[in-house]
Amino acid sequence: MVSYLEWVQDLQGFFWDEARINHELGSIMMRSLNEVWDYGREQQVPLRLGAYMLAVHRVAAAIQARGVFP
Repeated sequence: MVSYLEWVQDLQGFFWDEARINHELGSIMMRSLNEVWDYGREQQVPLRLGAYMLAVHRVAAAIQARGVFP
């Protein structure tokens, strides 16, 4: 995640300090945790399985949206 944040700031020509990077990382991680938590509860599965299911669902939705498969 931090490599992604470094890439984003480099593209934009910004140079964030460590506190800003930690804040952005914390925000992303909390949002991801909440999404997995909610999905897992919705599907009534443990968090690990919920995370896997959510990832597969997102990949399938992206493939379908791009029209890779009929």
